[in-house]
Amino acid sequence: MSISHKTSFIAAGLSLGLLAACTSPAHLNENDPNKNAKSGALLGGILGAGVGALVSDDKGKGAVIGGVVGAAGGVVAGGLLDEQEAKLRQSLGNDDVTITNTGDRLIVSLPQDILFDVDSATVYPALRTDLLKVASNLQEYPDSNVQIVGHTDNSGSAAYNQSLSERRANSVADVLLDGGVAFSRIQTFGRGEDQPIASNLTAEGKAQNRRVEIVILPNAV
Repeated sequence: MSISHKTSFIAAGLSLGLLAACTSPAHLNENDPNKNAKSGALLGGILGAGVGALVSDDKGKGAVIGGVVGAAGGVVAGGLLDEQEAKLRQSLGNDDVTITNTGDRLIVSLPQDILFDVDSATVYPALRTDLLKVASNLQEYPDSNVQIVGHTDNSGSAAYNQSLSERRANSVADVLLDGGVAFSRIQTFGRGEDQPIASNLTAEGKAQNRRVEIVILPNAV
C-alpha cells in the first residue's frame, strides 16, 4: 500500500472515529428528542467519508471533507424527521394510530379495524379526518416520498387478500390526494398476508396484521 493510500485510510478512520464517538449507542439517549438527528449525522458521515475518498484526488482530504459534509446533511435530515414526527403526533392525537421513527423514515400504522368495515375498502368518514391531517403534515414537509402499504391477516384466500390490500392502500392514497399531496410523491403497494407482524393463530394477532402503513421517506439532503 502506498503512503498516500495509507494516509487516506488513516484520515478516513479518524473522521469516522470522531463521528462514532459522538453518536455511539452510549451517547444516544432513547429519550433524547435529537437522537435521530445524531443518528443521521453518523450515517451521513460514514457515507460522505466513503464518497469523498472515492471522488477526491487527495483521498485523505476527500474522506474528511466528505465525512463532514455527509454528517451535516444527516443532521438536517434527522432533525427534520424528528420535527415532523412531533407535529404529526400532536395533530393526530389518536391512540390507535402508531408512529414509528426509525431514523431514516416515519411509519404511520393504521389498524384496519379503525379504517374499514369488514371486506371493505371504503375509508370510514371519521378516519378521513385523521388522514387529512397526515396530508397536511406531508404538505408542510414536501421533501419526501410516500409509500402506502396495505396488509391483511390470512383469513380467506391469498389472492383475495392481495387484492383487498391493494384496494385499501389505494383508498388511503385517494384521501391523501384529496388533501393536496402531489400524485408524484405517492406509491401504493398491497402485501396481502405476506408480511404479518404478529401471529395469525389468535384474534389479537390477526387484528394487528390487518393494517395500512404510510411510510414517509425523506429525500436525500
